[in-house]
Amino acid sequence: MRESQERESIDVDAWCRTYPCLREIMQYQEVIWFNQRQEKSSVVLEKMVLKRSDIVDATARLTRFAPCIAEFFPETLESGGIIESPLRPIPAMQKELEKHSCAFGGRLYLKCDNLLPVSGSIKARGGIYEVLKVAEKVALDAGFIAVTDDYSLLATEEARKIFEKFSLAVGSTGNLGLSIGLMGARFGFRVTVHMAATARTWKKKLLRSHGVNVVEYDGDYSDAVTKGRALAANDSTCHFVDDENSRDLFLGYSVAAQRLADQLEEQNIMVDSEHPLFVYLPCGVGGAPGGICFGLKHIFGDNVHCFFAEPTHAPSVLLGLLTGFNEKVSVHDFGLDGVTEADGLAVSRPSGLVGRTVGPLVDGVLTVDDNRLFSMLAMLSDRELIRMEPSALAGLAGISMLCSSRSWLEKNGLTDTMNAATHIAWGTGGSMVPDDEMESFYQKGASLL
Repeated sequence: MRESQERESIDVDAWCRTYPCLREIMQYQEVIWFNQRQEKSSVVLEKMVLKRSDIVDATARLTRFAPCIAEFFPETLESGGIIESPLRPIPAMQKELEKHSCAFGGRLYLKCDNLLPVSGSIKARGGIYEVLKVAEKVALDAGFIAVTDDYSLLATEEARKIFEKFSLAVGSTGNLGLSIGLMGARFGFRVTVHMAATARTWKKKLLRSHGVNVVEYDGDYSDAVTKGRALAANDSTCHFVDDENSRDLFLGYSVAAQRLADQLEEQNIMVDSEHPLFVYLPCGVGGAPGGICFGLKHIFGDNVHCFFAEPTHAPSVLLGLLTGFNEKVSVHDFGLDGVTEADGLAVSRPSGLVGRTVGPLVDGVLTVDDNRLFSMLAMLSDRELIRMEPSALAGLAGISMLCSSRSWLEKNGLTDTMNAATHIAWGTGGSMVPDDEMESFYQKGASLL
């Protein structure tokens, strides 16, 4: 029997009997789910169509484009056109988290993708990478450049005249749209971003100020993607950046893994069986955390443990992985409304590509209440003077939840290694949020502390 037929024959009560934690999820409770389908990373990676060589290829492409990016965005001159974020310890935040829950040992770090140049979020990785890959193909096909050329040629007016003949489109909750829109517009592509009407107003205004066409929909993110994909299919000059199915987005995100490994080495942080690495990744449709997980497992194998973090109102990837049906299920199938202040994570249906690719690699998924996101936002601001948007705080909640899960730690032989562990909460966005909106976030969080 096909999965779709099997799924249709199971009512919600039957699902709940099969997966008991579904009742908690359906009541918007915070949960941490450990992946019973997880396999040894070496076995999973060996079977995959995507290989480490694909990550190496993506890294090389980003290096080729560095001179062009430096021309487009002067803020990247110091890094030579490489778009990367710092890894910094946050000891004061660690003390605060331990005060409110339990001591978890090891050291806590923040991967500051909220500070990434160009679009100020984790989406700068995959989104910008896919735009670069499209631009490279267009320029190569036109005979304008060779792979061995200086790619700063692509920042010239002559190149722009070539790119103006083509268009890009994407469905986005906001941050991916910013990455595609801001980079695509600099090349000269005609860019359309399909967004839910509930997406942040400032993001729509910023896109429009750069000449990007923003189309709004009354439905949610999935509705915007579906309609945007259909419109793009009728335009032979348009490339649709498909957040739910794009290998290029996925590989763009995966490049972060090697760069993180380099940062860990620079800071003399060891990762092995006696020094485990735990990475907590905010999750929307799954592309960014999936790509990063894919890359990290290639480098660190089973010594890295990747946990995705979602809002309690929109746990789409959790439901897809838990049931094994990936994109065939939606949060609405379980009576969840999908409404969350974490707009970057407000996704009702997960990526099937991500579920099938990294489903056996992910250690688990946790859900976080919006109020906790806001309170942690204020806490991080007070303790570390770092301000991020609500979505970016999802990963921080996972550390205490994991360290309270003694049975899972014991089962995986991790209990005695926690004092030597490294915990990394992955930031996702915040540096481009207008000051007044960020202050509103902070005040709401401060009132909850």
